[in-house]
Amino acid sequence: MEKTGDMITKDARYPMLVKAKYESELLSRAHVLGIGVGMRKKDGDYTDDICIVVMVDRKRPLSEIAPQDRIPEELDGVCVDVQEVGQLEAQE
Repeated sequence: MEKTGDMITKDARYPMLVKAKYESELLSRAHVLGIGVGMRKKDGDYTDDICIVVMVDRKRPLSEIAPQDRIPEELDGVCVDVQEVGQLEAQE
């Protein structure tokens, strides 16, 4: 994987295009606070997999999420990782 500092360059181009394509749709779903492109997080550690990161206030069991608000595991061949970020507040 090609990196410049902490920024991923070449490998992130396609995921960034896919993110842009689906960003509005994903942001309209319940509990979604933000969308980005980053590394998949598994068991508290980041992997080398570049994915679309969907930030939610709190992860919930699928049974508590309406079908129209569920986040797909993949979009156009790019993995999607749902990451819990809690409530976001503006700082002074």
